[in-house]
Amino acid sequence: MNFPRNFRAVTGLKLELFASFAGTGWAGMVQVLCIPAFIKLMGIESYGLVGFYLVLQAMLQILDLGLSPTMNREMARYSVQPDKRGEARDLVRTLEIGYWLIGLLIGAGILVISPWLAAHWIKPGAMPVRRVAQAIILMGGLALFQWPVSFYQGGLMGLRQQVVLNALKIIAATLSNVGAVLILWWVSPTIKAFLLWQVGISIGLVLALARSLWRSLPPSETPARINLNLVRNVRTFAAGMTGIAITSLILTQADRVFVSKVFNLKIFGYYSLAWSVAACPLILSGCVFSVLFPRMSALVATGDRNAISQAYHRGSQLMAVLILPVSSVLASFSFEVLRLWTRNSETAANTSEILTVLMIGSALNALLYLPYMLQLAYGWTKLPFAAGVISISLIVPLIFPLTKHFGPVGAASIWAIVNVLNLLIAVPIMHRRLLSHDVWGYFSDIGRPLLCTTAITTIARFAFTKPESSLSTVAVLAGVWALSLLSAVIAAPQVRTALREHLSKLIPSYA
Repeated sequence: MNFPRNFRAVTGLKLELFASFAGTGWAGMVQVLCIPAFIKLMGIESYGLVGFYLVLQAMLQILDLGLSPTMNREMARYSVQPDKRGEARDLVRTLEIGYWLIGLLIGAGILVISPWLAAHWIKPGAMPVRRVAQAIILMGGLALFQWPVSFYQGGLMGLRQQVVLNALKIIAATLSNVGAVLILWWVSPTIKAFLLWQVGISIGLVLALARSLWRSLPPSETPARINLNLVRNVRTFAAGMTGIAITSLILTQADRVFVSKVFNLKIFGYYSLAWSVAACPLILSGCVFSVLFPRMSALVATGDRNAISQAYHRGSQLMAVLILPVSSVLASFSFEVLRLWTRNSETAANTSEILTVLMIGSALNALLYLPYMLQLAYGWTKLPFAAGVISISLIVPLIFPLTKHFGPVGAASIWAIVNVLNLLIAVPIMHRRLLSHDVWGYFSDIGRPLLCTTAITTIARFAFTKPESSLSTVAVLAGVWALSLLSAVIAAPQVRTALREHLSKLIPSYA
């Protein structure tokens, strides 16, 4: 088979983006397809425990101490400084040991507090407290081996090893989700069996990631050693990232923690289900971020401001085209999507309003990834930290009254409010310092695709009637998404130009 010359020439950024979307897209798709099976086999209460573990895992990111993003940034900087190969290996060895020690403390800590969490925090409903306690103990083991994953992933992303990283993600996601369905079906339909399987997959993944990172590091004549001086060199950035992690944790998890405390596991199961769908735009934006951040860090290291500005606006428009069509469809047709996905009208009815509100917040948060990436590339952590502190002081006090009057939907609205404030206040402040000549350029990048996609999905929502079959619903949703995507591409000039140029090169090659 003779491939076209353009296909053989796909390297660099295009290959990295393809690998990132392939790995993350596959992982997300497999998870989405398997969640209804998890709920059917284990029950919504057991899935609520899965949601509780995700909250617990997010809360533990405070202990990351900014090491994962630091690894990403420093490996990207070392990649353009070949004379510092030894330092790169020493930094990995030093941070790696510290990371595993923290993981051991996390696992032991969860083990110690598991009885208290089961008896006094979680409202198990019909599930025995003892079974809940056993599940939390297994969560401690799972946290131990999942903890270093982000560290090794950060190093591989900084070294631009997207193909290797995403190949491992595809394998792990398939085994983790499809394997869990088979375990629940053939062995035992319990949360204990589910978590034991996840522990085994996590052990294999973290070992494979560690081996891949060390093989990807540039060779050095001296063996890697612990060098605390290198940690001191990055401590300012790491400390800033720790502060950002703390504020982000409160802002992203406050609603889930509150709902898990106030409502029973069944309600929290619905809330967790809504969040699993609302994470879609964050997954897509994470794909773009993982590829562009190392490149942006390298551009900042070279000081080419014109190239930085071009990459920033191109990335912002790409993010808008990827995020807004899917987000607007999921928000406008939340009930239809959930009913198709879960095959359960009751579950869809209890989850759809929550999903609509969460999706608005997630779409806005995803659009903020590019400004956030630019700040981190410059090492400017004070602004996102200050924005987080101010948001907490304004928003967290609203959780109780909003939840009291509007239930879980009120708690979900916190996520949307936080991101609206950051978009309107923090982004202009960032531009005045880093891209002073482009203060409103970013809002143009995302504003035009936003208006187009919102208009199309709003009209479709009012025109949509009750479908006769699931197939007709899929056809309507696919059609609305395709129109929204087309309008977003037309409204994003740099994406439109790049796509036209790419197609013009591909078409003659087949002639």
